[in-house]
Amino acid sequence: MQEKEIRNPKSEIRNRRDFFEITHDALDVGAIARRVVPANCGATVTLDGFVRQFTRGRETEYLVYEAYEPMALKEMEKLIERAHAEFEIENIGIVHRLGRLEIGETSVVISVASPHRRAAFEACEWLIKELKRSVPIWKKEVYRDGEIWIEGAE
Repeated sequence: MQEKEIRNPKSEIRNRRDFFEITHDALDVGAIARRVVPANCGATVTLDGFVRQFTRGRETEYLVYEAYEPMALKEMEKLIERAHAEFEIENIGIVHRLGRLEIGETSVVISVASPHRRAAFEACEWLIKELKRSVPIWKKEVYRDGEIWIEGAE
């Protein structure tokens, strides 16, 4: 698992505990969510994105995620910085899994801690939309009768 704590003057002052990772290991949603919780926050909103069985009317057998990891990590870092500029939040964690994932397995976790829940909800929703739009992670959906690579937001 690759982890990078963002460091800049603003984060040093605010004592942020942001992180972003790409891994091939199974994701523990609860453990990831708890990593962003400081004492001054009253809310944590966590997205657990997992493999669904049906997509656009087709039954999915499994998914395969691939990424250009160096660029994906840089883009995740940029998203975190932009989210801090846009929303009244404290900490963000983003972890995306690569490789073959079965139905029900978690592919991405985004957790946002904030003093108030509204900002955490808004930031979490914005982060998943932007992650799908701008981070070079690709998903292959495998069906009984074929497969297709998916790019961008769904």
